[in-house]
Amino acid sequence: MNNESGAGSISSALIASITPYFIDRPAFWFEENSEKILKIRRMQSFWQDNTLFLEKGQSCSLSNLLRTIDEMGYEKVLQVAEQGEFSNKGGILEIFPINSLNAVRFDFYGNTIESIEKLDIKIEDEKAEKERLKKKLKSQKVFSDLKGLKPGDYLVHLDHGIGKFAKAVSDEGKNFYLLEYAQGDKLYVPFGLERKLSRYVGFSEPRISRLGSPVWEKTKKKTREEAEKLAKELLNIYAKREISSRPPYNTDSEMEKYLEQTFPYEETPDQLRAMEEIKEDLKRTEPMDRIVCGDVGFGKTEIALRTMVLAVESGHQAAMICPSTILADQHYQNFKKRLKNTPLEIKMISRLQTKKEQKEAIEMIKEGKADIVIGTHRLLSKDVEWQKSFGLLVIDDEQKFGVKQKEKFKEIRPCLDILSLSATPIPRTLYLALSSLKEITLVQTPPPERRPVKTYIGLWSEKTIKEAIQKELQRKGQVYYLHNRVETIGSIKRFLEKMSSGKWKIGVVHGRMEEKKLLKEMQDFQDNRTGILLATTIIENGLDLPNVNTLIVADATRLGLSQAYQIRGRIGRSFTQAFAYFFHQKNLGGKAEERLKALKEAQEIGSGYRVALKDLEIRGAGNVLGKEQSGSINQVGLNLYCQMISEAVEKMKNQ
Repeated sequence: MNNESGAGSISSALIASITPYFIDRPAFWFEENSEKILKIRRMQSFWQDNTLFLEKGQSCSLSNLLRTIDEMGYEKVLQVAEQGEFSNKGGILEIFPINSLNAVRFDFYGNTIESIEKLDIKIEDEKAEKERLKKKLKSQKVFSDLKGLKPGDYLVHLDHGIGKFAKAVSDEGKNFYLLEYAQGDKLYVPFGLERKLSRYVGFSEPRISRLGSPVWEKTKKKTREEAEKLAKELLNIYAKREISSRPPYNTDSEMEKYLEQTFPYEETPDQLRAMEEIKEDLKRTEPMDRIVCGDVGFGKTEIALRTMVLAVESGHQAAMICPSTILADQHYQNFKKRLKNTPLEIKMISRLQTKKEQKEAIEMIKEGKADIVIGTHRLLSKDVEWQKSFGLLVIDDEQKFGVKQKEKFKEIRPCLDILSLSATPIPRTLYLALSSLKEITLVQTPPPERRPVKTYIGLWSEKTIKEAIQKELQRKGQVYYLHNRVETIGSIKRFLEKMSSGKWKIGVVHGRMEEKKLLKEMQDFQDNRTGILLATTIIENGLDLPNVNTLIVADATRLGLSQAYQIRGRIGRSFTQAFAYFFHQKNLGGKAEERLKALKEAQEIGSGYRVALKDLEIRGAGNVLGKEQSGSINQVGLNLYCQMISEAVEKMKNQ
């Protein structure tokens, strides 16, 4: 048994399993203690289960050996390059034992080991390699989250690819996860090897292959290369940002203290932590690029307002770009109200204003007289010229803006501080993969006394609709009635008027309305002059009306899961119990049933983070990584892909 570095034929080899006990021991320890190890193997089950001793000429079933190596924690790859990996082609097994400085090749003739050879695949720095391996194992554990696993869930096995979880089985005292593959193939994964499993989250139904197919290793190799390429691009982007610099902000702000004192709610611990993290960013000389990610109604706008005030008090202009005129107008009204007793000049630019109003706002921006500017894509127009003092950009609902639009602002000012707000949950795995690169704040705590929205799903019922509306109006509340077809929205208004014998005051909003009329309808609803707002999905984004606590969705099957989740987040924004009714026209089945079932399960506040709502997770990943990554994510699942990025980032940072 020879463990010294150097290629060539050898007579025997020891393979130690991937356990902390063995990882911490260098190769020479195994060489020095080889006789003791062979002796103790005969007497103690730990050593029998965790070491393999193979000799030239030994009779040994290759298929059984491959299964044992898999269960010892080694990862199957197309080509061995690092400790902890193995590959198999025909009668050839190549493995890089964690107790060796070289990879080893075993040639089989039938069930006999014909030759054993040390390969010229070796490591120069054993200490660094052991650290890499420890980090990889830690990363695998972190990205493998099997809580709440149900039969039928797709799982990704590191060595064998995507299968369907059938059940947990117990066989003679040993516990296994049973995974099913194509054509009836079954895989038993021992308890304790959970790090080799991860949940499959993807854009579409995954492709399941047979066990032993070479497709998975090729897929994994190609995806790992793409993940490494992406990691390199990400590192370059952040390195460029770090080259730019600006003077540190003064974070001891009188106006921010004023906002704290006049805030009508109690801040959540996450809101306070977010502000602390932002202040730390602003105290540095590198520009901030932070994303605040939180469920709808968790106070991201207040964080944005306070940050903008900090920027203004440090001598900068601050701007907020919104995806819709409704949202821009709501923020404008809200900010004016919150800052009414301050000398700050707040301006808005959108198509809602007259040419004269727009010209006046543009002039004030150019002269540096507008402290806070709120607008839509109109802020990107060529006639809007920014002062050198333009220092902070807040991007609201950042998933609605493309990369090019975000980059355009960075071109205007390379040292611009950017705060992005997103209501689409970033998957935990992606957060972990990118946390060493991108500054991400998760706002997950609901405001105090906020109650979950009671969700009802059922067949369309005129009686239930009438009762729900009456109940809400009687307690002086308001109602959203969602009908997502502009062509027939007028007939629905007549239907509701008939239902109440003309007693209900109903407003109507949809995307094809003239914008001034749209805003007038919204203002009437906001001022409680109308009790019911009949709307399309235009209400999906950011509206914050605490008096609206009943939502009726006429045909829930027309909504995607993330859309339904976002729209439900428009109610229940105060301490009043809110009710959401999702109706469907016929008995459900397939995807529509799954979506509504997931929505029902996600009733808890903030569950956008906790429940694996697949399209929410994927949309979140798409926002941060870019849509071109969707193919790679699909092939191996989001969790394994994030793990690959995390490992690639660590590797490159240490080079």
